[in-house]
Amino acid sequence: MLLVFCAFLILLVIGMPVAFAIGISGTLFFLQNLNLPFTIPIQLAVSQTQNFALLAVPLFIFAGNLLNGSGITCRLLDLANVLVGHMRGSLAQVNVILSTLIGGVSGSCIADAAMEARMLGPEMIKRGYSKGYTCSVNVWTSLITPIIPPGIGFILYGTLGQVSIGRLFAGGLVPGLVLTALYMGAVSIDAKRKGFEPARKGLPTIPEVVKATGHSIWALLFPFVLLFGLRMGVFTPSEIGAFAVVYAILVGSLAHKELTWEGFKEVMRTTTFDVGAVMIIIALSAIFGYGIVWEKIPEVAADFVLGVSGSDPYIVIAIIVVFLLVAGMFVDGAVLILMLTPIFLPIASDVGFDPVHFGLIFVLTITAGNMTPPVGAAMYAGCTILDCSIEEYVKESLSFFIATLIAILLFIFFPQITLWLPNLLFGKG
Repeated sequence: MLLVFCAFLILLVIGMPVAFAIGISGTLFFLQNLNLPFTIPIQLAVSQTQNFALLAVPLFIFAGNLLNGSGITCRLLDLANVLVGHMRGSLAQVNVILSTLIGGVSGSCIADAAMEARMLGPEMIKRGYSKGYTCSVNVWTSLITPIIPPGIGFILYGTLGQVSIGRLFAGGLVPGLVLTALYMGAVSIDAKRKGFEPARKGLPTIPEVVKATGHSIWALLFPFVLLFGLRMGVFTPSEIGAFAVVYAILVGSLAHKELTWEGFKEVMRTTTFDVGAVMIIIALSAIFGYGIVWEKIPEVAADFVLGVSGSDPYIVIAIIVVFLLVAGMFVDGAVLILMLTPIFLPIASDVGFDPVHFGLIFVLTITAGNMTPPVGAAMYAGCTILDCSIEEYVKESLSFFIATLIAILLFIFFPQITLWLPNLLFGKG
């Protein structure tokens, strides 16, 4: 497997697309193990896409694009502006709130960072925010989006680890709100230090809040409808994805009346690219993952970590978190979830971590890699759109990085932040 890992890293360094780097390096394992039939890689890639639970991934991507194409994003922006427009650094606070609200719609931090950079970035720069700070707040606050249900990372983790996706969705809701509060606190401190002024004077009136909430009600209800359907046993995770698509079409065409035929065709085109990019990674990761299991790397990793930590659960989780933070700087988050769930979930379970609790820490820490150099996808999306250098971005990101570390520590030491809602809705796992 050493040759496989080296080949994977070399292919990434020379600019090979991630999916092909995974597939080619994984195939090398079979070329050096001639006792294994060479038909296995093809069978693995095909069978991985036949996993019924993974049907939720393209369906939720489709639903998110439909909801964004139905005018929901603009309505959520109006609501966010009403709620926090009176605060110092109000446009930055709007970023935080909008990422939270979009979390129930999109589930993709990269899409959220790109969208908010286009929508809010130019106005923030016009009002005196530096490019670096504008980019950092747009990018880092997008970390909230995949934590609020429905998150694609939770679907991948739950499918591979045999963990209830309903409990994972429920487990992300409160941590998502905690992350929101921490980022709002970071923005408030920065606003006082940098002298950012509010966009509007005075607190919002009750009629303003009610009106803005009413306009956004279908988006706000979406994550709760998903959790209710899963809790009542009406839908499986895959079926709830299909329901999400129907829900999005009905909202766009009947409630908002903004989803036109031309808009629907554009959503289909965008979704085809999005789904293709995700599913080819999922398919080819099965080839890579086979070698990991064959060489018993999960058992070797478990023995090493437990030997270093002396089976202390907090030392174990600290080692895993540090590894994930570093790995997330170089490798795509979906890839890491697919590769590392079979390795780290058994280790965490052995030292007493609930799979849902660990899943939240695991997915959050990996996703944070999208915001960090050298290859953070969300970072590059924001920096490219706003024409901001990586150096400027990094200099202005410290407060958000610290807030993220505080969130991870809170979730580690206070598991009930994650487990309270799943236990309430689904009973103790």
